[in-house]
Amino acid sequence: MLTGWLAGGLDPKRAVVIEPMPSAEIAALAAKGVRLNPKDLGQVETLVIAVKPQMFREAGAALKKHIAPSTLVVSIMAGTTMTSLQEVCGGAVVRAMPNTPAAIGRGITVAVAANNVSTAQRATADALLRATGSVEWVSDEGLMDAVTAVSGSGPAYIFLLAEELARAGVAAGLPEELATKLARETVAGSGELLHRSELPSATLRQNVTSPGGTTAAALEVLMGKDGMRELMIRAIAAATARSKELAK
Repeated sequence: MLTGWLAGGLDPKRAVVIEPMPSAEIAALAAKGVRLNPKDLGQVETLVIAVKPQMFREAGAALKKHIAPSTLVVSIMAGTTMTSLQEVCGGAVVRAMPNTPAAIGRGITVAVAANNVSTAQRATADALLRATGSVEWVSDEGLMDAVTAVSGSGPAYIFLLAEELARAGVAAGLPEELATKLARETVAGSGELLHRSELPSATLRQNVTSPGGTTAAALEVLMGKDGMRELMIRAIAAATARSKELAK
């Protein structure tokens, strides 16, 4: 995310990273002017919290000294509620859930703002999050658990699809290297087509499917009893439930 902000014109000297164990990538950004773990850092205008939810209580307490009541606090932690954020850190809180395609500027982030977030702060949060892809805002924080299950965890489901498509290709007799390439390129190309097309995904699926053909034979399995629809409903329900558990 920071790389995207810098590419968008953010002055490196205005950016501070607090990270006890900085990666080589963060060290490289520090070499470009980003301040890394400064000892004289006081209260800040905007703070983005990007730690594992299980580490938040400890990390949040250490960050509290940098947060004024007017500080915009943007959280990208799964399951961590705005109430928890305000209790531990304070500030004007925006809770957001991005996903890993943000790394190539093709992410989707859903965000929700606390009542004390101003219009200007919401615009700042939107600009920060939009540097990594699309942004959608909701007014009901209760939706964030399902958001996490669908788009936050969603890339893993797509990667699993590519993995299993390749494995099935090998089972059908293809060399492993060829099956892997076919699966990766098919998933990637289909995703790009879905991105560029204005047609519903169901229509794109139907356009590939000839009555009585090979695709129809495969879809009869995938869309049949205990097929992909039921599996996905169960998977999203499990991820949603786990997100709610993390909030406890």
